[in-house]
Amino acid sequence: MAVKKKAKASSRGRSQDRKRVAAGQGYEVAYEAKKTGKKASAVRNAVKAVGNSRKKVTKALSGR
Repeated sequence: MAVKKKAKASSRGRSQDRKRVAAGQGYEVAYEAKKTGKKASAVRNAVKAVGNSRKKVTKALSGR
């Protein structure tokens, strides 16, 4: 009876996920809204306008 080796977990996936804002995930939108002091609808609109990169969304919401 062979023992299966557990696949090595990728550390790359988590860091890439943190760099993105999922506009469909309420908790991510709420976090970004609270962080920037804007409404959730403004966060969703920013994601539509500039893409889902967290840096770009934050920059768009801060008005820079």
